[in-house]
Amino acid sequence: MSLPSPTLHTPRLLLRPFTEADTGSIYALQSNPRVLRYWDAPPWKERAQAERFIAVCKQIEQEGTGARLAIERAVDGVFIGWCCLMKWDPNNRSAKMGYCFDETAWGQGFATEAASALLQWAFDTLDLNRVQAETDTRNTASSHVLEKLQFVREGTLREDCIVDGEVSDSCVYGLLKREWKPLQSGSTTG
Repeated sequence: MSLPSPTLHTPRLLLRPFTEADTGSIYALQSNPRVLRYWDAPPWKERAQAERFIAVCKQIEQEGTGARLAIERAVDGVFIGWCCLMKWDPNNRSAKMGYCFDETAWGQGFATEAASALLQWAFDTLDLNRVQAETDTRNTASSHVLEKLQFVREGTLREDCIVDGEVSDSCVYGLLKREWKPLQSGSTTG
């Protein structure tokens, strides 16, 4: 079953399906060691990795297992990151959420705004009951975003991954539909 990736609008952002035109932007983002400081994968070294990323975006949409969306500023169309719902399970009405932003976009509320729009779509359109997210325990900025969105920290995955040769723990967060209170972002589907 296919899961068409939505196009979502917020006051400051456009969330849309990836295209081949995003290859350079996604490569620049994912090859930045500061951006990937808390990721369990090393920065990209080859442009072909960006091409595969975009191909996988289309594949997961066709398989109906998730949706990855490019995020750009509405005012100037500049690519600033991406967000996703992965491992969509229609039987259990659950999915995992993630996001990644360029360091020029940090600290401006873009992650909260984009994730809020994605969650609204997930709860309304997909009728999800639960969304889960994980973050490195040292990534306090990401934890803050999740907590602003009413996610509840449910536990810690001890020594869950190795980040740049360093063993790291992950926080597990969960958000239930009945606990979801949309932020006043004015997001719309288009």
